[in-house]
Amino acid sequence: MAELVNVNGTILDRAKAYISVFDHGFMFGEGVYETIRTYNRQPFLFDRHMSRLRRSAKQIDLTCPYTDKTVLSRIVATMEAGIDTGEAYIRLLLTRGEGDITYDPRACPTPSLIIIVKPHLRVPLKIERNGVIVSLTTVMRNHPNSVNPAIKSNNLLNNALAMQQAFRNGAYEALMCNYKGALVECAQSNFFIVRGGTALTPPLRDGLLEGVTRNFVIEVGNEIGIPVRETSLRREDLDTAAEAFLTSTTREIVPIVKVDKITIGSGQPGLVTKALLSGLRKKAQTLTHP
Repeated sequence: MAELVNVNGTILDRAKAYISVFDHGFMFGEGVYETIRTYNRQPFLFDRHMSRLRRSAKQIDLTCPYTDKTVLSRIVATMEAGIDTGEAYIRLLLTRGEGDITYDPRACPTPSLIIIVKPHLRVPLKIERNGVIVSLTTVMRNHPNSVNPAIKSNNLLNNALAMQQAFRNGAYEALMCNYKGALVECAQSNFFIVRGGTALTPPLRDGLLEGVTRNFVIEVGNEIGIPVRETSLRREDLDTAAEAFLTSTTREIVPIVKVDKITIGSGQPGLVTKALLSGLRKKAQTLTHP
């Protein structure tokens, strides 16, 4: 199984894949991205990911010149060239493209589209059974009037700094607050707590990325009878949470059993978390069944 990269329609081995150093995605971080995984070898919720990619691109005045059909065909071709069996991890990157060293977007007439495909690695069963520790970092989530977290931007320095701190603390993920001190999201995932049998997640108005899997979990909860609602969360809500979990495309749902030294509930993955994970997987399989 090879890790292949599709650069503007050309499929290359990882070692040979490159873009110009004058691409503004490299030079200024001007670009947006999406991470997709497959179930039954089908890119899952592809249309939702493409809709978010286009929303993100619009917010940085970047036009995606490709149809969804073209992007999907490039994904499938790259996947078939490198992964014979099993599920795939797919990363789409749309950048401003190559141009002079200037902030003027008119200097970059042709955007770059890069598609990275490699085998998808499932979350280890040990993590699913025992849960993880996350760290509440001092790195604050970007203010919406700065680099808006609603933009899934290639400029991930804010997230990287938070994860560096989390790694130093021995944690699996970094939990971040907004400028008002409210809990908003993790560096690589959305955040939920469970209280009174209801799953709670911060609202978009608090300044976070609208996760595709986050929204899918809300749908699953409604279908299997688990209430899921948006509400602002504070540091003190961790003390009263019966459960907590994170959601992301590649990791589905991961139980959180501790935030730094705060034990969540019993310190074990809870029934609501397990039920939502089971429901997510069942629905994903149903939607992608050949």
